Amino acid sequence: MASDLQRKKTSIVFTAMDVNGDGFLERADFEALTDRWVDIRGADEHERLREIMMGWWDALRAASDQDRDDKVTVDEVLSVVSNLGTMLDLVVATAESMFEAVDEDGDGAVSAPEYARMIHAWIGDDTPTDAVFARLDLDGDGSISKSEFVGHWVEFWAGDDAGAPGTHVFGVV
Repeated sequence: MASDLQRKKTSIVFTAMDVNGDGFLERADFEALTDRWVDIRGADEHERLREIMMGWWDALRAASDQDRDDKVTVDEVLSVVSNLGTMLDLVVATAESMFEAVDEDGDGAVSAPEYARMIHAWIGDDTPTDAVFARLDLDGDGSISKSEFVGHWVEFWAGDDAGAPGTHVFGVV
């Protein structure tokens, strides 16, 4: 069973992604998220971002859609979240794909502006990200490396430590 912290973290992301607020995540929600990201980043990124985001949808649907109705409820997501500690390969693979999407310039690191654009795409508005970014930048070098990003992603999705930097990968929890 997912902990209260895992419920809170999952609900934050679920709510941001549920574009029409119908209580389900569907393919259309991931397409809308892709469109928001493309609007921020530019049309030349469309195919790459679409491939990454729709791959995440396919993985989420396969793992979570228990009744196979092509809709995923927050409870279905939470049933998987509580078991992610035993599926770290899936979590890491998703993290690596997301890192590729966020690392716009392909330099192997996520800068503060790249991170801010990711959060903007998720949430749909400009949210202050400097404090969270500083917390995620473990070595203080001004960027988040791939290994830092993957670690934070795993902490967010599979972790249950409110003090872990990765708990805040999508913003303050």
